[in-house]
This record gives sequence, structure tokens and C-alpha cells, in this order.
Amino acid sequence: MAVSPDERQLRIDLAACYRLVALYGWDDIVFTHISVRLPGDAGFLINPYGMLFDEITASSLVRIDAAGNKLSESPYPVNPAGFVIHSAIHAVRHDALCVLHTHTVAGVAVSVQKEGLLPISQQATVALASLGYHDYEGIAVRDDEKPRLQRDLGDNTYLILRNHGLLTVGATVADAFLSMYLLERACEVQLAAQSGGAALVSVDPRITAGVKENVRAVTRGLGGTLAWPGLLRKLDRQNPGYRD
Repeated sequence: MAVSPDERQLRIDLAACYRLVALYGWDDIVFTHISVRLPGDAGFLINPYGMLFDEITASSLVRIDAAGNKLSESPYPVNPAGFVIHSAIHAVRHDALCVLHTHTVAGVAVSVQKEGLLPISQQATVALASLGYHDYEGIAVRDDEKPRLQRDLGDNTYLILRNHGLLTVGATVADAFLSMYLLERACEVQLAAQSGGAALVSVDPRITAGVKENVRAVTRGLGGTLAWPGLLRKLDRQNPGYRD
């Protein structure tokens, strides 16, 4: 299948993201998705359902429409039910090129805590500056859940799906990945801190209020793009082949 240079680059970045998710231990066999919106009305890219994340390549990604129907040839099926969350977000968040969803142990564990993510770490303050929550409605297979997903994410970057997992969006694949790294790390730190049994110290709300500008300064305005080349070098050393 012939693809444009822009789509080719998006395929490489998305395949790399799938493999990085596996490398960091955030995958759940084949049961989550990372999606990318293609330029214009060309549809979306998503994983071939049944392929492990650490196997995915640029050419194996499947092009689909907003309903999850295949637009490109693939020996693998796609999972339309699994695309409910992603299609809901892509429909209203035109700034979100990439939607990344995980079912990690730390993410699900924090999602079931009544108070959710606590302001007890630097990573948490970043996420809390742009975080929504969505109540669990069962496995996401019903289109009628979409308006509530859209409402609960709003214009945020981070979403905690109660009893379910984590989700991030980004203007680039790199941005969505870095945001997930920060949210996942914040959840891991919270569980580790709580396991000690001691009283926890919260970050002053005045610090949290200014965190967005601080993040822009630390990343020099580059967001996830600052770390992405290094992540690709790491992937090239440990699991190359995603560009194929």
C-alpha cells in the first residue's frame, strides 16, 4: 500500500510508541490501543488486533475509519469495540493527533482509589494540572458512552478511567507518550508512598497552579519531542525493526 511521506512518518512514530509501551511494561497482551489521526480525511492508524505490541511495525498498522472499519488490507482484524474510546476522543479533540490508553497495575490501582491521584509528587502535579476522571460503565463497547467520555476528558491531556486505567492525548505521538510516562510514574510513586504506612505530604496548591509554565520551561517548549529521539535510540538498541 502506497502511503504519503507524512503517513509514513506517523506510522513509524506510532509503531515505535507501541514498542516503547511494551518496553516499559505498560502493555496488556493485546487489549489496549494507541491511535493516530491521519492528515485530512484519511482515517486513523491502529494496531492489528492480535499482534503483540513489541511486534508491531510501521507497515503492519491498520488504517481504519471513525467506526473502526478497515480501510487497508491486513491479515489481522481490528477491534471496533476497542476503538469506542478512541473514536469518541478523536471526534471532538482535533488537537489530539494521538490517543494512548493503558491498563497498568499502578494506573488501575490509583483509578480505584476514591481520592484518585494525590498531589504528592512532582509527576503528579504535572498531571493534576490537566486531569479528568471518567466513571466506569463496563467494557467500552457502547456508543452511548461516548458523550460522557468526551465530557469527562474535556480539554485535558490526562484522563483516569475509574476501575479501568489511564489515558493521555497529545498533538504528537511523542507528547502522548511523555504524558503517559508522567502519569504512570505518578501512580507508581503514589502506591509506593502509601505502602510505607506513614502520613503523606501534599504539594502546596500554589505550586501546582504554576506547573504548566514550569513544564514548558523545562522542556524548552518542545514537549515530548525533547525526549523522543533518545527514546528511539533506546528502542533501536533493544527492539529494532519498528520502521519496517
